[in-house]
Amino acid sequence: MKESLWYYALNKSPLTPPDWAFSITWTILYITIALSLFFYIKDGIRQNKIIPLVVFSMQILLNLLWSPVFFDSHNIKLAFVIIILLIAIVFINIILFYKQSKTAAYLLIPYFLWLIFAAYLNYEIVALN
Repeated sequence: MKESLWYYALNKSPLTPPDWAFSITWTILYITIALSLFFYIKDGIRQNKIIPLVVFSMQILLNLLWSPVFFDSHNIKLAFVIIILLIAIVFINIILFYKQSKTAAYLLIPYFLWLIFAAYLNYEIVALN
């Protein structure tokens, strides 16, 4: 509850979606991320999968790291750095997956676009607070 009060007290972008939109969006995105991995493993050539899978794992770890840094540590600047790194890693992930499975790559595009929007929201919180 304390963390919620902290977040609600922040100045935010007027484009910040309502709370319920985040849970719906992330549910859909996590499904597309999982499907992307499934299609990459299923469709891709059996060779040279290690580096793309390491990159995929890196973006998952960065994704999981963002929330505790932002909401638990209240470190909005570090969270912004994390999300910028996350955007770069997801972009690289899309390129690497595309080489072996176009479907897997395309499934990551909504996630990539949402991250850009989320980075904007995070930046606005940094700038306004």
